[in-house]
Amino acid sequence: MTAEVTQPPVLGRLDDEACALLFTGARTANTWADIPVSDAELASIWELARWAPTSANIQPLRVLFVRPGDGRSRLVAHMSEGNRAKTQAAPAIAVLAVDTRFHEHIPVVWPHKPELKDAFDANEARRANGGRLNAALQAGYFILAVRAHGLAAGPMTGFDAAGVDAEFFPDGRYKSFIVMNIGHPGENAWLHRLPRLDHTDVISWA
Repeated sequence: MTAEVTQPPVLGRLDDEACALLFTGARTANTWADIPVSDAELASIWELARWAPTSANIQPLRVLFVRPGDGRSRLVAHMSEGNRAKTQAAPAIAVLAVDTRFHEHIPVVWPHKPELKDAFDANEARRANGGRLNAALQAGYFILAVRAHGLAAGPMTGFDAAGVDAEFFPDGRYKSFIVMNIGHPGENAWLHRLPRLDHTDVISWA
């Protein structure tokens, strides 16, 4: 019996307009239009972001969506002074956090090697490093997912992470690392476009 021959998949390619939406034309917003972002839109953002690649499929990122109201006021109290006004004004906010016990899900997400759960459980440093690196990778995909929905993202690290964790994740399992404003950009939303490093400063060949 001969093995079945399958053709390699043919991958599509984004056009220039789509690339500009996600990359070259995308900007971090600093002001927000008074246009709501629906729960359905936020759920749909995650449905795209969840496909990010992670080591051994560990998926350590956790997302807390914060809407205007009491939760927003509790969050703003822990933002750096320069980030408070725009965080208060944003239609929606995502707090991105690392699940420090992500390995408990390994029998589900890596079912062919469930013993990896015990390996992570026995090595706290490996678990912490893997969680931070892979959650950061997922956060990059999350930003792209926001942009893919025709919305602007305003990711910030200027906040009291310990205070946010005590406020929203008091059991200590989740550790926040990014607060991201989400919405339609308002007036004067963009700061001056800052330069990117030239390819000669970044790329080498071997």
